Amino acid sequence: MRLKLICVGQKMPDWVSRGFNDYVRRMPPELPIELTEIAMAHRGKNPDIDRLMKREGEAILTALGDRDRVLALEVGGRSWSTEKLASQLETWQQDGQDVCFLVGGPDGLDQACRQRADQLWSLSDLTLPHPLVRILLAEQLYRAWTVTRNHPYHRA
Repeated sequence: MRLKLICVGQKMPDWVSRGFNDYVRRMPPELPIELTEIAMAHRGKNPDIDRLMKREGEAILTALGDRDRVLALEVGGRSWSTEKLASQLETWQQDGQDVCFLVGGPDGLDQACRQRADQLWSLSDLTLPHPLVRILLAEQLYRAWTVTRNHPYHRA
């Protein structure tokens, strides 16, 4: 089983790459986190946001496998506690199915991505910058794994 992050945006600042990679390195070999970066459509003067989001959405959907479980990160999605995420992680591991997390760009995810998703998940009611979401997501996946192993990283 693999945890796959499919994120709109490339060429992240060093602090984003360092933060994300720190948590990726902490994950056990049987639960790797993989990152697929999708090029953000160019937003010039007076952009047609719906068309740009559709283009990004098509690229995201192309990166998915047919059997992947898909979670779209959406402000309007369900919020989970760390313990709920840990429980979900154990269930996913038992299923053995790859799990993909979709992170949109500055304008969010296209409707087609939300429709393909098995679940809509919200990290916060706050609007978060999409580069920061990568780090937060990787940290929460690591934290959830530590909960399943009674590791002291997570202190409730």
